[in-house]
Amino acid sequence: MNRQGVELKWLLFGMFLGSIGNSFVWPLTTIYIHDQLHESLTVSGIVLLFYSGANVVGSYISGMLFDRANPRKLMIGGTLLATIVMAIMIFFNGWPIYGILLTVIGFFNGWIITMVNSFATRSGRDGRYVFNMLYFANNLGMVIGTTIVGPLYQYADGNVSPMFLITTILYTMFSLVVIFFFKDSQQTVAKTEDVEDKEETKTGNIKMPQANLWINWIFFIALVVIWTMYEQWASNLSVFMTDQGISMTKYSLLWTLNGILIVVFQLGITWLNRWVNRPYAQVFIGMFTIGFSFVLLLYAHSYSWFVAAMVVLTIGEATALPTMPAIVNSLSPVAVKGKYQGILNAFSSLGKAIGPLFGGLMIEATSYHILFIICAISIFVMEIIVVFVIKIKRAKAVEY
Repeated sequence: MNRQGVELKWLLFGMFLGSIGNSFVWPLTTIYIHDQLHESLTVSGIVLLFYSGANVVGSYISGMLFDRANPRKLMIGGTLLATIVMAIMIFFNGWPIYGILLTVIGFFNGWIITMVNSFATRSGRDGRYVFNMLYFANNLGMVIGTTIVGPLYQYADGNVSPMFLITTILYTMFSLVVIFFFKDSQQTVAKTEDVEDKEETKTGNIKMPQANLWINWIFFIALVVIWTMYEQWASNLSVFMTDQGISMTKYSLLWTLNGILIVVFQLGITWLNRWVNRPYAQVFIGMFTIGFSFVLLLYAHSYSWFVAAMVVLTIGEATALPTMPAIVNSLSPVAVKGKYQGILNAFSSLGKAIGPLFGGLMIEATSYHILFIICAISIFVMEIIVVFVIKIKRAKAVEY
């Protein structure tokens, strides 16, 4: 049995179910608030700010508790409560209750994702393989969800109740997987950890090398910048495209393409990692290509340009984003792996929180094109800082 008492296949299946469910919610949020609830892009950004802000809190708290409490019970509580909130939104999705309940969902999504990632750190398998497979499962679910959600939303004539019904069913299945297949890990962990490790966990006196802290924290900051800019694709770009006469179905197909390509790229990267061990290079390449996708958006006047930009974005996403948590995992002592995965997810969620509001304010103050220029420059500058810190600190870093 793995230390965390969960076989990798059940972690992947849980992530897969949750991903499909979320794909019925997040792609529609901006356009639903803007077109159906008749609120501005700034208001949409504020709603997503609260959603992702709650996600930050959920991620941080669950990461801290994972190392100190019973992860199985915490996971069951998170999935069951998320399912209940989804069920409520089938019937109550007007304004402002939609924004309030979406914020609650944000808290539990942060809680659940951090729990899954924290369980993954104790799988006993190569970290890059595990996080690549989790990313694979997440995006396979997204392919299915985004393929269906656009046409279903148009068929339902803007009614989101069917989407929340499907999400509730999927989260119910996720909860059953957790209840039946996520074993109680407390006794297993207690037997395998040595006395010093347990004492350090109780007192919180975990000493990490300064180089490890520097690399981890520069990744956390980089993730804020990356996700702030990436969120323009998931939020404000839907309005930008529909304003140019491109349908919501075609916008959702971009995310289907994104998911399919990530599935393909992840399989290729997982295969390549058997022979090539260059995780930091993957991060550098990934950050550059994410930034370059915004350069392409400056020339996007037809759907083919959006497709090309999405392909470039996906190359960067598949290369960098699963690699960063794997590196953080390798640089974190066993007793605080959950804590640092929680911080990583919290900072990612912070970027997701800032992104829609930042984009909405920039668009209303300037234009979409100025926004795309700022996004590209911000990521390129952040990459230079990341490369500089890693070049200085990597030789002194210790892997666990």
